[in-house]
Amino acid sequence: MDINRKTAYLTLMDVENKRSYSNIALNHQIQRNRPDNPAFVRELVYGVLKNKMLLDYVVDHLVPTGSSKLKMQGLNILRMGLYQLSNMGSVPEYAAVNETVNLAKKFCKGRDGFINGVLRTYIRNKYSISLPDRAEDEVKYLSIKYSYEPWIIELWLKEYDMEFVEELLKAGNETPQTVIRLNWQKVMKKDLIKNLTEKGFEVEEGKLSPNALYVKGSNLLNTQMYRMGMFSVQDESSQLATIMLDPKHGDFVIDVCAAPGGKTLAIAERMNNTGTVLASDVYTRKVALIEKEVKRLGLSNVKTRTYDATKVDTALIGKADKVIVDAPCTGLGVVRRKPEIKYKKWTWEMDSLPRKQLAILSSSSKYVKMGGTLLYCTCTINADENERVVTDFLRKNKDFVSKEVVKLYPHIDGTDGFFICKMTRTDDVIGRTEY
Repeated sequence: MDINRKTAYLTLMDVENKRSYSNIALNHQIQRNRPDNPAFVRELVYGVLKNKMLLDYVVDHLVPTGSSKLKMQGLNILRMGLYQLSNMGSVPEYAAVNETVNLAKKFCKGRDGFINGVLRTYIRNKYSISLPDRAEDEVKYLSIKYSYEPWIIELWLKEYDMEFVEELLKAGNETPQTVIRLNWQKVMKKDLIKNLTEKGFEVEEGKLSPNALYVKGSNLLNTQMYRMGMFSVQDESSQLATIMLDPKHGDFVIDVCAAPGGKTLAIAERMNNTGTVLASDVYTRKVALIEKEVKRLGLSNVKTRTYDATKVDTALIGKADKVIVDAPCTGLGVVRRKPEIKYKKWTWEMDSLPRKQLAILSSSSKYVKMGGTLLYCTCTINADENERVVTDFLRKNKDFVSKEVVKLYPHIDGTDGFFICKMTRTDDVIGRTEY
């Protein structure tokens, strides 16, 4: 059996059955199975995940009982075979079919003949399968074509025009470049670029952050440079948030929703190991991940704790120079990195997110000194979680003023979708401008 396809299959099963994040599941299975072509594995896994609804739509046209009646083992194997046949031109048809059938013999015993028949039927009839009629139901058409739950499309259509939404959907299915943030306490930019280039990586400088580098190449995180803490993986959108926060040497900064720690670490680096960054998160296991990264990067100005950000810690009231609220959100700005987000069903928890975001922002604002900075950000792009949360907060907290707002879109800015609002606490209420 081909080890690359086996690794891809096990990753997809982890995502479906264990609700694992695709990047974590993929890295785990690659490390465990040691495939000889990790790039192929990644292409296949993300290809299936990004096109899952479209692939199931094709299965519905090939299998009389439809995709919903198939067990997950067989359905995932069919998805893999169909994606290779439809999107991976480098894979010959015979190889796609034969290797998929071999996979079925191992993980879906007794169904290999059925899967072989479905794939061969697809080869014969693929040009007769058409998308839903766009004129009849535009949301359904877009949902199937780009593989997004309909509620996401409906949500965006309330805020943006059709052309904008379709470009946004397309961008969410693209493969993002790897972006790293250099740790200037350990290495200068020119030296890191030189070292990476000598190791065979292609490197370009970022556009929004002076510490950002776009890197192409394999096994980046297995390099000695990474292990020595010379850089971390972080999209430019996240890096921009820490730049807008503008932490100074000696500041006391609180990151109230810190995990997995990217912004905490970037802030600590910018402060050159001076002052204190207090990184809080509600989950102890996630705090442990931050602590691990603190050690790798050689930082001594980070303190961590487990704490619920919706509650006010009275000991910290009025103590912080800067507070950052990277609020829990729907994550719709990062679907190109975590395609499983596209298939979340709308739940009451999502419906209550703006209230939770406002509660965290309100509690966290109590820590800001007079004249200090409060920064609110999310990795989503819908107004209910962004502009409206900030508007509600400013209406109820007259001692805060909005200073700068940035909204980033994948199809426009080439970054993750992101919202950032920088606010200042002031006693100058007269002449205050509304958000």
